[in-house]
Amino acid sequence: MYAIISTGGKQVKAEVGKTIYVEKLDGKEGSKVNFDKVLYVDDNGNVKVGSPYLKGAKVNGTILKQGKEKKIRVLRYHAKSNVRVHRGHRQPYSAVKIEEIVS
Repeated sequence: MYAIISTGGKQVKAEVGKTIYVEKLDGKEGSKVNFDKVLYVDDNGNVKVGSPYLKGAKVNGTILKQGKEKKIRVLRYHAKSNVRVHRGHRQPYSAVKIEEIVS
């Protein structure tokens, strides 16, 4: 059984027992989180598709970790004008363990 949920402007496949990485969520490690924007649920061939979301469906999980991804380097360069700027960015994320899918 799996579900497709919408969180942080992205669509993520969530399966019971798996860990998903999503945009940073409010809450501490160990706190419960509910995703109510469920787009699609597949229960062993029994498929439900929302338009856009399924009514009454939700995915429950627990926040395992709040962290930051590896740093990416961004170079801004303008030829012939002596502009060279180096910047870095680390995107924050939340690791969530999926515990239950209610459809």
